[in-house]
Amino acid sequence: MGSAVNLLPAAQLEPLRRAYARAVAAKRLRTLLFTVLLVLALLGAGNVAQVDPLRFWEHRWDLLDYFNRCLYLDSGERAWTHLWGRDGWFWNLGAWLTLLVETIVMSYVGTLLGGIAGLAICFVASANLNRLAWLRSAARRLLEFLRTVPDLVFALIFVEAFGLGPLPGVLALALHSTGALGKLFYELVENIEMNPVEGVRASGGGQLAAIRYAVLPQVIAGFASYFILRFEINVREAAVLGYVGAGGIGYKLVEAIRKFYYSDVSAIVVLVIVTVFAIEIGTGRLRAHLLGERGRT
Repeated sequence: MGSAVNLLPAAQLEPLRRAYARAVAAKRLRTLLFTVLLVLALLGAGNVAQVDPLRFWEHRWDLLDYFNRCLYLDSGERAWTHLWGRDGWFWNLGAWLTLLVETIVMSYVGTLLGGIAGLAICFVASANLNRLAWLRSAARRLLEFLRTVPDLVFALIFVEAFGLGPLPGVLALALHSTGALGKLFYELVENIEMNPVEGVRASGGGQLAAIRYAVLPQVIAGFASYFILRFEINVREAAVLGYVGAGGIGYKLVEAIRKFYYSDVSAIVVLVIVTVFAIEIGTGRLRAHLLGERGRT
């Protein structure tokens, strides 16, 4: 069965074509103005931040030369031609691996403490579980403060208070993780189905019972996924915290940079990259498995 298309007379179509052309032209003009404003804002921000593209272009070869020197041993050989031994690229592998393990442990403990604290605060910050606006607002402002202050700043404060070592790094990661995970957790909680919660309350259960039997079963897989993701992030962050003396492999990396031990810089960077890749691949598969299990349930 065929279908007929009724065309309007030209006299009626012409005003519609003109209106469509005006709408298209107005949209293109808005896009052009937005692009111009975006470019001007970018140039203005670059000027305030003293970002000089010409200076970068003039010194581009210095940057490449630094990376090139990092791939040479003191003997003049390329780093990958002599990997082991006293004069090899990974001459201090045992000590570096020990510090890498320390970095991973710092990340795990900091993430675990931050996850526990974020879990406790997220239920207070959730609008569908906490009807006290002032308490909910206070919890959210606390989480905002913890994730807004850079973990390097926290680490500097704790290094001043507790001295050099892993403890300041763990505390800094824990505080920053609390702010980040707490926000992610309460957003998950606010999107749950409330019927099970009302059912627990109607049967005489209190707030803790509602959380245990109605909320957690709906969000536990998401919580675990965010926890694993945060652990990945903290491994990278912990490698940087050594810059301020907060333990881990970062201290040796900064020492090598300051003393111009070029081959040591590249060796440590390679170890950090390989470690982070291995952790991200493993945790990524675990996170996908958790989300897959959640989707099947």
